[in-house]
Amino acid sequence: MAAKAKAKDELLALANIGPAMRRDFKLLGIDTVAQLARQDADKLYLKLSALTGHRQDPCVWDTFAAAIHQAQTGEAKPWWDWTAVRKKRATKGEDVTAFRSGTAAAAPRRKPGR
Repeated sequence: MAAKAKAKDELLALANIGPAMRRDFKLLGIDTVAQLARQDADKLYLKLSALTGHRQDPCVWDTFAAAIHQAQTGEAKPWWDWTAVRKKRATKGEDVTAFRSGTAAAAPRRKPGR
């Protein structure tokens, strides 16, 4: 019985987290909600860009922010609620998802099949 309970992935149980984001968390070394609660969306976004060798879609940051918020507070909010937060930060020059030459986040995105 204990093996079945352990088989449920607590990260996949979070709102906004599907198989693709779960794979990203695995790549980032995050396997539990407790680990996620200690993370920073900016750092995760930049680390994922560096690990994959290409710039991530800005919505990845939004999803990280939503998941971290839920992990910290228990409140599930849609990822798109964080888009306004990211865009407001961009007006202050604080958006890590913005294109900057010479950074991992600025690396061109790979097109599928290439």
